[in-house]
Amino acid sequence: MISRRSATTIVLASVAFLATPPDSIAQDYPSRIIRLIVPFPPGGPTDVIARIVANGTSPVLGQPIVVENRPGGAAGTVGTRVAVSAEPDGYTLLLSIVGSLAIAPALYKLDYNPLRDLTPIAIVEQSPEILTVNPAMPSSLAEFIAYARSNPGKINLASPGIGTLPHLLGEFLQLVSDIKLTHVPYRGAAPAITDLLAGQVQVMFNNPSVVLAHIASGKLRALGVTSDTRFAPLPDVATFIEQGYPRLSATEWLGLLAPTGTPEPIIRKLNTAVNQAMQTPEARRSLQKLGVETKAVTPQEFKTFMAAETRKWEQVVAEAGVKGE
Repeated sequence: MISRRSATTIVLASVAFLATPPDSIAQDYPSRIIRLIVPFPPGGPTDVIARIVANGTSPVLGQPIVVENRPGGAAGTVGTRVAVSAEPDGYTLLLSIVGSLAIAPALYKLDYNPLRDLTPIAIVEQSPEILTVNPAMPSSLAEFIAYARSNPGKINLASPGIGTLPHLLGEFLQLVSDIKLTHVPYRGAAPAITDLLAGQVQVMFNNPSVVLAHIASGKLRALGVTSDTRFAPLPDVATFIEQGYPRLSATEWLGLLAPTGTPEPIIRKLNTAVNQAMQTPEARRSLQKLGVETKAVTPQEFKTFMAAETRKWEQVVAEAGVKGE
C-alpha cells in the first residue's frame, strides 16, 4: 500500500512535471550517462556502427553514451525488449536493424510491437546487401541460378540467423528465381562468413561492412547488389534490377529509437545531435570504410519509412512462406 504522504508526493511531482515547459525538458537533457542498447554481440557490424554513433554524438550532447550489448533471441528480440521496457526518459536508447524492427513482427509472436512501443529518432545508415558466393561457385548470377536449378537443395545458403534481412533475401531469391537452397542459420555474421570462406556454405547475402575486403581479395565473389543503382565500391557488379530481378531491391538500415513515451523535445534534440554527428568528416570516413552511408531524416520521416518497411516484409514473409523458430 502507498502511504498518504507518498501518494501526495507522487501527485505533486506529476503536476510539477506537467507544468514544466516542453523546451526546458530538452534544455536540461542529458544530465547523465546515456546507455545505447545494441541487441547483437560485440564486434559485429551493428556494434561497430553503434560505437561510431556513440563516439560522435557524445561530444554534441555533452554526456557519455555507453554501448550495452544485449544479444539473444530471434533477430535481436532480447535486446529490443530491454529497450522497450526501459523508462522513457531519453537515457536508454536502442540501435537496431531492419530484421529486428520490421521483419521479426511478421515471424514471431512478440510481446511488444516496434511500431507502437518504440519511437523512431534517426536513420543512422543504409546500405545494399550483396549476394556473395564462395569462389568454387559459378561466376555470374545467371550461371549460379542455372547451377542451383540443376542441383536442388545441394547448395547451402548461410544467414546471420532466422528473421534477419539476409535470410529473407535468400528466401525471396529462391522464390523469384525458382531454385531450392538449404538454409543454414548462424548466430551472427562472423561465424557464417568463416564457413562461407571455407566453403562449408556456398552463398549468402551480406552487408558490405563484412564482405568488401573479402571480395577485394578474391576470397569471395559478388553476384549482385540489392540497391536500385550500382554500388559505388563495386561498380562492376550489376544490380538485381539490371539482371532481371526487380523485386530483389532492398536496403539494410540501422536506426536509433527510444521507448514510446519519451518526450518529443528529447526526441528532436537527439535527432539533431545524431544527424550532426554522423555528418562530420570523421564519421563519414568511418562509415565509408565499412561501405555504408548515413542518411539524415526527421523522426517523422523515419516513422513513415519504418511502417512501409514493416508492410513490405510482412508481404515477403507471407509470400515466401517463411517460418520463425
